[in-house]
Order: sequence, then structure tokens, then C-alpha cells
Amino acid sequence: MSEFLDEWLDAIRTTLRSGTLRSYRTNVNTHVKPRVGDMRLRSLGPSHLNRMYAELLEHGRANGAGGLSPRTVRYTHAIVHRALRDAVRWGRLSRNPSDMADPPKPNSPEMRVWTVDELRRFLKASESDRVSAAWLLLATTGLRRGELLGLRWEDVDLVSGRAAVVQALGSHAGKLVFVPPKTSSSRRSIVLDPATVDALRRHHNRQAVERHEWGPAYTESGLVFTREDGTPVRPDSFSRRFVAMVEAAGVPPIRLHDVRHTYATVALSAGTHPKVVAERLGHATIAITLDTYSHVLPSLQEQAAARLAELILGDGGGEAASGPPVEDDE
Repeated sequence: MSEFLDEWLDAIRTTLRSGTLRSYRTNVNTHVKPRVGDMRLRSLGPSHLNRMYAELLEHGRANGAGGLSPRTVRYTHAIVHRALRDAVRWGRLSRNPSDMADPPKPNSPEMRVWTVDELRRFLKASESDRVSAAWLLLATTGLRRGELLGLRWEDVDLVSGRAAVVQALGSHAGKLVFVPPKTSSSRRSIVLDPATVDALRRHHNRQAVERHEWGPAYTESGLVFTREDGTPVRPDSFSRRFVAMVEAAGVPPIRLHDVRHTYATVALSAGTHPKVVAERLGHATIAITLDTYSHVLPSLQEQAAARLAELILGDGGGEAASGPPVEDDE
């Protein structure tokens, strides 16, 4: 099994981003090989995988201090599943044993969103912040943190009011790295509203002043949101800044990523078509959007029913317009 995994990782290395490949190798070498690496590939069954998942949940940490989270174990399962799927495709296995395994269900962080009033209060309180345009851009587009911090001025057209998501800023081993968007669907062009465009213009002017004040010491990164000296903003530092802004605004605490959820919830509740929301969020399919924000759907159905009734029955919502009754076909 270990030999096959090494062969597989080498075969798929050109299909993965460097960070993803490192993550795959780490998981395979740390979690998979020590538990099933000595087995023959054709002898591997779902019971062996289930035992491995149980061991990882109980004491899977490399330092021996406890087990891994269900989410991490499920990620390991996804890696194993892809490896064994390729083994079937290459004729090395007749079927994929991980299809019959039972990985743990991930404990997804609870989604908490602001109401429209709370979002307004936060944005109002952040108007005096140096990067107030960043908070507004997050609220009106649902950008991910890395997408926001990786946004360049060359990706923004303030005349037409559009922003292109072509890269994201992340960190690996303590170093900042620019990576492609999360998925192919994440590479997208987003329409900006006039208020957000105006905020970006003001931010651009403020950045020009900072560039002049720093002189030769200023770093020309080309990024929209930077530190005062032009260098990139560390993602974890930006999240801490958000926490401080939330506390100062006196609104319920949520994660920075929940601003993205707030945008989607508000947009759907306002009647925006789910396909449009999916495209703006960079979701691969509309099904992902509908599944993620299913809590909004009941109220949307109620609104749709009320609008349809008003359209058919008129303003009174009572008796139908005059005319002969419509008979049921069935």
C-alpha cells in the first residue's frame, strides 16, 4: 500500500497546487502509511479503513496528545478515496473499498450571521477605519478573506464597477503566498455597487497619500489592501482586526467568514436569484448554495407564494378575477 501511495502522489503532483500536494503527502505519511501502509493494496477493505479512522479520532495527533477532529479525519478519507479511485481507474483494483467505508461526519462550525441592522451598525462603526473599504467590500460581495487580501488594483475596474478574483493570499509555514482561487469557479468577475466603488476610490486616494509619506520605503505590491508601508496584510492579523472592529461596533460576535454567510443570507432573503448568489460567491454549482443556505429557503418560499398569490388574485388577495372557473386537468 505504501508503495502505491508514493506512486500515486508522484503521478498526480502536476494536477495539484503545491500547498495541496504538501497537505496530501503529510496526511499520507503521518496518518495513512503508519496504519495501513504494510497491507497489500488488493487486501485493503472497508473494515481496515474504518479501524484507521477510529484510531485517528482517538489518538491520531502526531505528538500523541489526543485524537484528530472528525473534519481532519474526513479529509484523510477524501485523500484515500481519491487514491483508491485512481487505483480502480488504472486497473489495480476492481472496486474502491473506501466507497463502503464510514468516515466520521465533520463537525462544521455553526454558521452565525448578522441581521441587516447589525450589518449596518458594523459598517457605520467601521467608516473611520483605515481599511473601511475592505469591510464594505466583504459585506457587498461575500469575498473570502484570502480573495480580498489578494485583490490587486489591476483586477479592479472602478469605471465599469467590476472586480476580478484571480488570486488569493494565504500563508504556509509562516510565509505569505499567493495562490490561485480555491476552485475554477472561484475565478470570477463580480459587479460592484456604486457605494462600494466610491469607497474603493477613497481608499485608493488614501493609499496614494501613504505612498507619498513613506517615499522610497514604500513597497509597491499592487494590492488593494495593504499595511501602511504597502506590504501585504497577514490573514491572521486581518482576522484579529475584524474581531476588534466587531467589539467596538457593539454587534454580536461572529467569525470573519460569517460576513460571507451574512452577505449570502441577506442577498437570498432580498430575492436575489440563487444562481446569481452562487456565481458571486464562486460556488461550483447552485446546489452548493442552496444546501449551504437552506435555512433561508422557507422564508423565500413564503415570499414567493405571497407574490404569486398577489399576481394571480390581485391586490385584495381574495377572490380571483372575473371569468369562468378553471377546471383541473387531472
